[in-house]
Amino acid sequence: MSAATATKLLTAEEFARLPDPPDGSKQELVKGEVVTMPPPSFAHGKVQGNVYYALETHNRARSAGHVTVESGLVTERDSDTVRGPDVAFWSFERVPAGHDPGVYPAVAADLVVEVLSPGNTRRQVRDKLREYFAAGVRLVWVADPDDRSVTVYTRPGGGTVLWEDDTLTGGDVLAGFTCPVAEFFRGVPVTE
Repeated sequence: MSAATATKLLTAEEFARLPDPPDGSKQELVKGEVVTMPPPSFAHGKVQGNVYYALETHNRARSAGHVTVESGLVTERDSDTVRGPDVAFWSFERVPAGHDPGVYPAVAADLVVEVLSPGNTRRQVRDKLREYFAAGVRLVWVADPDDRSVTVYTRPGGGTVLWEDDTLTGGDVLAGFTCPVAEFFRGVPVTE
């Protein structure tokens, strides 16, 4: 007789209390289960840093909100999912200045940026897009270090691809933000 062991599903609050993985890997909570990913590559980290720098520079000039790196974002409840977007922006309308939102803000970010890794599948990206928009995210940028593009989504399907010689804007979400797409890939080696 074999006994099936049921995995205890974690809540977002329980997930937040877990210790950091000792090997530096990244974790997300997907429908109550912890999913572990390897640490990002050098190119991924460079793009993530460049995106953060561009957004934070704009934000400091405008004092419009909060820019974070890999902060948890609850996308689903009742089998909780907590994603860790590479970069995110919460306007002061969503998370007021000086307000401590706790571990995870109770509201979705206005903008989420995902930097693709070699192991990402189309399905993974599509599923994250659906989650982000269902949770209330208004704008998603997906940066691809391999082809040096940024795909801009205002809804789950039908993104607009921008190349290195294009200029990215913040649209209605991040007023006044403009940045050459090439800046996101500054210092990132060109892959063959």
